[in-house]
Amino acid sequence: MKITAAITGVGAYVPDYILTNKELETLVETTDEWIVSRTGIEERRILKGENQGTSVMGIKAVEQLLAKTGTRPEEIDLVICATTTPDLVFPATANIISAAVGINNAFSFDMQAACSGFIFALTTGAQFIQTGAYKKVIVVGADKMSSIIDYTDRATCIIFGDGAGAVLLEPNTEGLGLQDQVLCSDGHGEPYLHQKAGGSRRPPSAETVAQREHYVHQEGATVFKFAVKNMADVAAQVMERNHLTADDVAWLVPHQANKRIIHATAHRMGVGEEKVMLNIHRYGNTTNGTIPLCLADYESQLNKGDNLIIAAFGGGFTWGALYLKWAYDPKPDPQLA
Repeated sequence: MKITAAITGVGAYVPDYILTNKELETLVETTDEWIVSRTGIEERRILKGENQGTSVMGIKAVEQLLAKTGTRPEEIDLVICATTTPDLVFPATANIISAAVGINNAFSFDMQAACSGFIFALTTGAQFIQTGAYKKVIVVGADKMSSIIDYTDRATCIIFGDGAGAVLLEPNTEGLGLQDQVLCSDGHGEPYLHQKAGGSRRPPSAETVAQREHYVHQEGATVFKFAVKNMADVAAQVMERNHLTADDVAWLVPHQANKRIIHATAHRMGVGEEKVMLNIHRYGNTTNGTIPLCLADYESQLNKGDNLIIAAFGGGFTWGALYLKWAYDPKPDPQLA
């Protein structure tokens, strides 16, 4: 009997502080109308406070996930954290999250593929389920993008926010869960979206700090062009090779980078806007957090057997699409019971 890896629960967390477009108008030369018309973003969440790293949000998301699914920490076999903003160079942020929530019987590691990291990590975690090696795998997508954003750079500071989401993967024998994936990367994209300093090639120094090289560098027009084409291409490809029409797709779950990119992907797939998960207006681009945050926001509208196409594009370049069959019907909110 074929084993597939199915998502059996979702958790999420976003910080309390809301950075609005109006506040950004006081930091850089921009307007609310300009930001909304070009990106679809109205506000984003920012993690404030001393010693508050990405793990803080990942911990909250995993704690919620465990509570919602009734899973004990000691049952977890593996934790993968997809992040571009780890707490430290080492140890892995996944290790920090696991220790904080009492996951002591698992091994854990981080995965870095920019904004595509969550779908890469989801596919990786699924392999451990599909081979029969593990029964319960947690995949976290979390980023504190505010820690690497230059709030004097209008090209990037309007886009990014902070947030985290987590999913539980478990074996399924009903044909539900992850069905197929198309994953891609092209290192020639490095010059267009990267962080100049902070790694082994250009370690931190007084010079790199003075030259503001520890922030995200993005050439927006080039990134937009590649993202529109590649995200749409792989989403269409995964549909075509699984003989799916637009009518077969219940939801498109796109990376929340730019509303125009999302609409272009949906148009290429032939999927109407009513089938597109969208929360970019609330959170901006939380990098690895965008897709699990979408799943959390729309969880109550998902039904067992729904066909989902999940697509992302990230710096470097990385991109991909997954075909997933949702594995459970909406669950009642225990707080309302």
